[in-house]
Amino acid sequence: MKSIKVGIAGLGTVGSGTVNVLKRNAGEIARRVGQPIEIAHIGARRDNPACDITGIRVSRDVFDVANDPDVDILVELIGGTDVARELVLTAIGNGKHIVTANKALIAEHGNEIFLAAQEHGVDVAFEAAVAGGIPILKALGEGLAANHINWVAGIINGTGNYILTEMEQGARGFDEVLAEAQALGYAEADPTFDVEGVDAAHKLTILASIAFGIPLQFSKVYMEGISRITIEDVNSAAQFGYRIKHLGIAKDTGNGIELRVHPTLIPQEIMLAAVNGVMNAVMIDGDAVGPTLYYGAGAGDKPPASAVVADIIELGRELTVDHHERVPYLGFHTDQMSDEPVLTIEDISCGYYLRLHVQDKAGVLADVTRILSDNRISIEAMVQKEVDEGLVPIVILTHRVREGDMNEALKRIAALDTVDNDIMRIRVETLDA
Repeated sequence: MKSIKVGIAGLGTVGSGTVNVLKRNAGEIARRVGQPIEIAHIGARRDNPACDITGIRVSRDVFDVANDPDVDILVELIGGTDVARELVLTAIGNGKHIVTANKALIAEHGNEIFLAAQEHGVDVAFEAAVAGGIPILKALGEGLAANHINWVAGIINGTGNYILTEMEQGARGFDEVLAEAQALGYAEADPTFDVEGVDAAHKLTILASIAFGIPLQFSKVYMEGISRITIEDVNSAAQFGYRIKHLGIAKDTGNGIELRVHPTLIPQEIMLAAVNGVMNAVMIDGDAVGPTLYYGAGAGDKPPASAVVADIIELGRELTVDHHERVPYLGFHTDQMSDEPVLTIEDISCGYYLRLHVQDKAGVLADVTRILSDNRISIEAMVQKEVDEGLVPIVILTHRVREGDMNEALKRIAALDTVDNDIMRIRVETLDA
């Protein structure tokens, strides 16, 4: 029986995991595809002792794999965007199908890549690009295809979730837990992509495109990180019945699409609030199915490899099917994509958690509440803490308000001589609408 030949570019954590899964489960995979899957060529700068590549052709130039006429499917696992983009476009030009786990590549260059694939009659699969081993893209694009998707909210970066979990459970500060995460290998030496929301924004871009049938628009995602979260915020959130999670949120408002990544207070009783450590979870609300939750491991070698190999299996099954009869890349046919606008962060509406420090003087709180009222902001709850070095910590929860109005109010509050201008703001979502 003729085998389907796979070329793997990149032999890091996910690459070695992919090799191991393909070899370990070769018999089961062949039964599912209907013919064997063979690793014909690997491109990597160095070998990885975590996998056995004996008998497999290895090149130190990944483009050798893209140009190998024997390769049917190129698996791109090198990461980054510039070289990866060139590699994938080269492989597509050579008539090869693509599997990738590269969320940045898809979020930033997916529109171009999909167009090239369409022109050359090949497919691009990228399940492992979002939430590791959780088959969230297939669930969203196929399993929930009957639904109008109202919103998607996810914990889609394990590093940030680990930090917030440890801050809460261990009563430790951000810097201490970040250092621990780096020592454990959960965070990079430069953790910016994880803790400032860039990684999650890449993933949210992809989720939103599949949920709402809009083009990939990474540049329009609002991003805010978790580095300013303090133990005081974690404890105050708990007092109000919330937990702080670093969420990616995509929402169809009827007037446009919200795309935002930021720290969020969510009610403790919501299932998403119970997701701890490095685990990922995505909650999707559809008009027919209601809210559903997808939970699992998002990193390591085995979970993403599971998704990569599943994509290889799917492409293997479809190699005999006409290209135009296959499932579209983003779940909607390219000529049916929506031009619904992406809203700016100023135009979103939600509740807010505010932490501010004011001088211990009469009338200060009245000034603050008057400014909030002037900007159509109503208070749901307020707690005054003990005086700290002459300043009184005040924590306020508001009802839903337009962010533009909140920004104007905070600008006026920060200008008060009696208020420290370092005001902490965290958005609140109940995820019930």
